[in-house]
Parts: sequence; structure tokens; C-alpha cells
Amino acid sequence: MRPPYNERRIRTVTGFGGGMLTTMAVSSIQTTPAAPLPLAGKTALVTGAARGIGRAVATKLAQSGCDIVVNYYNSHEEAEALCAEFHALGRRAIAVKASVSQPDSMDELFVELGKHFEHLDIVVSNAASGVLKPAMDMTLKHWRWCMETNAFALNLLAQRAAPMMGAGGRIIAMSSLGSVRAMPNYAFIGASKAALESLVRSLAQELGPSGIRVNAVSAGVVETDALSYFPNRDELVASFKARTPAGPVLTPEDVAGAVYLLCLPEAAMVNGHTLFVDGGFAISG
Repeated sequence: MRPPYNERRIRTVTGFGGGMLTTMAVSSIQTTPAAPLPLAGKTALVTGAARGIGRAVATKLAQSGCDIVVNYYNSHEEAEALCAEFHALGRRAIAVKASVSQPDSMDELFVELGKHFEHLDIVVSNAASGVLKPAMDMTLKHWRWCMETNAFALNLLAQRAAPMMGAGGRIIAMSSLGSVRAMPNYAFIGASKAALESLVRSLAQELGPSGIRVNAVSAGVVETDALSYFPNRDELVASFKARTPAGPVLTPEDVAGAVYLLCLPEAAMVNGHTLFVDGGFAISG
């Protein structure tokens, strides 16, 4: 069987054996070294990484060569299982519980991170939460909950991550189409995502001179467990399938692929941008 990634060459050798001229074929195998992984040697922190889109992002980055810090809040077993998968790939990986909206908790996360890693190259602010109710039913508590978890958390991450980053660092925030579109029961979450994208632009301006790029990825309707909390889930899925020119299904892996692209050296001049990953849903009426 022909070895993968190798080149088999046949050369003919002529010589004398037992007084007779003989010719024989000698098979030689020239091994071609495997190409290095595109993000080898980098360390990535992904918040809310135990499930859904965060899990897909962490997996994509690990497969591309990154060591991973898996942040979680409730999903301890899932986080540890994910780290085991990354260890099997030959990556270093740790799971750290922390609430991304609480400064003290974020301090503890970075103290633990610093025990294992000397530098940080990629931060993906993915953890999110909120209340699905009409704006007229909301309270100040609901407002603070959405804003602190979905927007303020990015600032907490940037403040702690930037000193560990050098030129080439990447900070990526996960947004949603609710930042620019009115969606039923999504008022406060949508407002927090709009604030998040505005913060991305400001951080991109502040950190750009240091070589750190800050961007957002805004996903369409993705089939994850989180979608089951939407009271109009079936309507959202049906509308997405009917109006998306690139196809009816958007997966967590599709979103993870966009995050990966922003982490590549070729994306060095993409800064302060929100990348839509929705198959064209947003442009379709």
C-alpha cells in the first residue's frame, strides 16, 4: 500500500553477481515532511467553550495547532471531556470555571491561566446570556444581566489578555444578527450585542498600534441547544431556511471556520470588523 504523503521512486541498479550481469529494481521511499499546523505554538482562550459554538471554536483552534484554555461556568464534565480530546491531539489544555461578567472571577481565571501558559495569542469572547422577553416587560436587573455578560465581559477579557499578548494577537467577540435587526423577545440581548460590536471597534483602535487585532463574528440562526430557549424557535429556523441563499443549515463548525480565518496571519489587516456568517440571510429582505 502506498504510504500517504510519501513519494515512491523506482531506480534501476546494474551490477555483476556471480560473474553475470544483472539488473534489479530498487524501491526507495522519499518522505515528505508534514506541513506545520497553521496555528502551531499559539495559546487560545475560549469562553463558554464547553458547548455549542464555543466548543466548535475551541475544537477548530486545537485542530489547527493551538493549546486551549477552556472556560466554562456550569458545564464542568463537558469541559473536562473536551480537554481530554485536545490532549489526545497532543495539545495542552486546561478547563477553568469563571463568570465572565465578574471582575474578581476573571482575575482568578487569568491567575490560573498564568500557571500553565506564559503567553496568550487568541481570545474568543463567546460566553453569552440574556432574557428572552419583550422590552416592555424588562427590568434594570435584566438590562445589567445582558450588558455585563455580553458586552462588558469583552472589556474585562481585553484588559487582562492584552498584557499577555504580543504583535499578532487576536481578540474575537461573538455577536449575532440581533445587533442590527429587530427580533421578537430579543430586545435587551440585541442591544447588548450592538454595544459589543461598538466596543470591538473601540478596542481595535486602542490595541491596533500594539499589533493586536479585535474583530467580531456575527452568526445567523445556528442549531444549538441555546436555540431551544427561544419561544419562536420553529419560526426562526423556518425563516432562516427559506431566506438563506447559501443553504438551509448553519452549523457551529461554519461559525468556527470564520473565527479561524480571523486568527490567520493573512487576516492581519482585518481590524474592527464584524464578519457576518449567515449564508446571506441578512441580505435577503
